[in-house]
Amino acid sequence: MNLDLLPQLLLAGVVIGSIYALAALGFVLIYKSSRVINFAHGQVIATGAFIAFALTQSGMNFWLAGLLAMLATFALGMLIERVFLRRMVGEPIISVIMVTIGLASVVDGLLHLTPYGAGNFSFTTPAALSGAGIDLLGTQLSRVQLAGVLAALALLGGFTYFFNRSTMGITMRAVADDQMAAMSVGTSVERVFALAWAFAGLTAAAAGVILGLMSGLTLTGLAGIGLKVFPVVILGGLDSVLGAIVGGILIGVLENLAAGYLDGLVPGGGTRDVFPFIVLLIVLLLRPYGLFGTKEIERV
Repeated sequence: MNLDLLPQLLLAGVVIGSIYALAALGFVLIYKSSRVINFAHGQVIATGAFIAFALTQSGMNFWLAGLLAMLATFALGMLIERVFLRRMVGEPIISVIMVTIGLASVVDGLLHLTPYGAGNFSFTTPAALSGAGIDLLGTQLSRVQLAGVLAALALLGGFTYFFNRSTMGITMRAVADDQMAAMSVGTSVERVFALAWAFAGLTAAAAGVILGLMSGLTLTGLAGIGLKVFPVVILGGLDSVLGAIVGGILIGVLENLAAGYLDGLVPGGGTRDVFPFIVLLIVLLLRPYGLFGTKEIERV
């Protein structure tokens, strides 16, 4: 075992893990307010990233394109909730899950009809991020990676504050705990659901743009992130923003450690793609509510 690689693997794991955490935040926002798991989240991530890429290709500034992409997926999330999910209120949870799976297939098909449905693309690195990076723990961290981590942590911190301190955040938590009780005191449950899906869309675009800037744009790669971060939300807890942060970083680090130390022992390698799901199975067996998830007790 080459311990000289350890700092590099840990740092790379923290970088990608922070992006996983941001992508997982969309799952948490929706589940925390409506108890729905959105299997179309990866397609929303890809949509946001390619909207930003299309805008930059038309000559728009990268930062403005990223902001407009986040606003577009904010509106997309609200539209999805209004057209598809609001009709499913009160229906069995498996029916709602199947709607999100069907929606994922539809959005994926529509994205394949665009000029960006196949092939590899990449953002032009903004001038502010194209200079020399910094040396940390003997490992070079590029400005793109540093900016990506800082942006992800800023958004994660902002939503942590939102849920714990703001009136709307507390209202969303109240609706998640008991919809009928929230409605009885005049809370608009429909508005809460719409905002949860809209905020999830916004964070999805942010994660997609950051990932696209760091590692390029492919439809399968970006859409697959939605499934890839599922172990993150299970590990951290489906209703915990803190869990998304901790789970994302842990999965990112474990992925890189597996790639660095186990790929050579397994014919064909690829352990980084399998390892998160091994963790998922272990967590489901030992602690199904995750590290920070709320353990629900039902009395009969």
